[in-house]
Amino acid sequence: MMRSFVELVLLLVLGRADAFSVSRWSCDVVNGGALYNSKSDEIVENRSSECSDDDNKEWWKQEVLSEESLAREYRGDFKILNEARVGGDDGDDKPLVYLDSAATSQKPKSVLDKVEKYYNSMNSNVHRGAHTLSQRATAEYEAARDSVASLINANSRNEIVFTSGATEALNLLAQAYGGAELQPGDEVIITEAEHHSNIVPWQQICQKTGATLKYVPLDTETTCLDWSSFESTLLTNKTKIISIQHVSNVLAAINPIDDVVRQVREKAHPDAIIILDACQSVAHMPVDVQSLGVDFLAASGHKMCGPTGIGFLWGREDLLNSMPPYQGGGEMIDQVTMEHSTYAKAPARFEAGTPPIAQAIGMGAAINYLQDINMERIHKYEIQLAQYMHKRMTQDVPNIRILGPPLGEQRGATVAFVSDDVHPSDLSTFLDMEGVAIRAGHHCCQPLHSALGYSHSARASLYFYNTKEEVDFFIEKLQETLAFFRGLDGSSETDSEDDDFVPFI
Repeated sequence: MMRSFVELVLLLVLGRADAFSVSRWSCDVVNGGALYNSKSDEIVENRSSECSDDDNKEWWKQEVLSEESLAREYRGDFKILNEARVGGDDGDDKPLVYLDSAATSQKPKSVLDKVEKYYNSMNSNVHRGAHTLSQRATAEYEAARDSVASLINANSRNEIVFTSGATEALNLLAQAYGGAELQPGDEVIITEAEHHSNIVPWQQICQKTGATLKYVPLDTETTCLDWSSFESTLLTNKTKIISIQHVSNVLAAINPIDDVVRQVREKAHPDAIIILDACQSVAHMPVDVQSLGVDFLAASGHKMCGPTGIGFLWGREDLLNSMPPYQGGGEMIDQVTMEHSTYAKAPARFEAGTPPIAQAIGMGAAINYLQDINMERIHKYEIQLAQYMHKRMTQDVPNIRILGPPLGEQRGATVAFVSDDVHPSDLSTFLDMEGVAIRAGHHCCQPLHSALGYSHSARASLYFYNTKEEVDFFIEKLQETLAFFRGLDGSSETDSEDDDFVPFI
């Protein structure tokens, strides 16, 4: 039975944690691929001198990732990954192993420096300013728009709208496009695996307009979406909007966008649009909006090495200019009289008020950083690292269920999983004691978890700065933690799962 955090604290206080060691083993791995010996508090460079012959026979110790030099080459740009120590206030803090980049990525020094430079040397409002600071700030702000356009191969910088994040971008589309185009009887299709930001706005606008909201269901046996139902039963000539993730933030499934686009163009309403939530793809792989054939794409900056509070909406320029404004105020107008107003063309039409200037400049710097590395190179390494983590969890960690596509199928750089032995929040808490940061909760995907029969899951997510050694250390501490929970005395039929206790969502 799963134990709540309160029960575990009591057990630890009572001295019943002898089955679980929270110290690092002699072959523990830390930042940059070095080995850490907790007994001597020293970094060990020679793995073979510290590990037994039996250990060296393990398959994973012989595994070599051909692209792993990427992480070592760029990891030094992230101060937090090399210097942060976490895990408690008892003086026994551990080096950070950050496996939560699906929630937010860490930021390289070049991005932090760019934001600081804006505030130190050109802080000013953008557009319409004749003075030097305003002109400099405007040039940097618009250069960031060009960087986004380059990243996703947009036709024009006018197709890039800065937003506070993907959530605002999707709400903008639901209210501005959906509010103007949807009528009673029209249909909107999403999936059961969507993030709440791609569910709630469509529920709201369908309720307002009388349109019908439909969704691609989950196959609970495979824990993957049942895409066969999309064309066979869901898609009709009444379908006006399809809004789906490119890559699932829980299942890690890469959705079949080419098939979806083809089927929509063949069978849906002639004016149907396709919206892509690219939060879990644009930071990890090459994304070309022209090749994809979709109509809109939303993404957030903080998941791609940029600041929080900034994201973007890409849309076909003709569609953007056909939409009414989302908000009213400065910047988005053409002419204003006391009787009526006319509106600027995109992107200004959707950027009312003072924009997040520093954040946009920071996101532009992040995109330049990623493109300097090369998105194809990042994607190639992450495929290897994610497959390695998935394989290790599948073969070396008993009594867990990994959600999403099985081993061998291409996935995103995320592994979400559940265990009957421990609540995800308790698991995350105990791993944090060892310096390992993973996410626990429903990951803003409550309908998905409900369909799976779980209230929450644990999720380890990777980025290009993670190493094979960090994955190995995570597996080691995951094995220890699960073994501890399985070995607890006092389990009885009166124990009940405490799914209501979730300190971290």
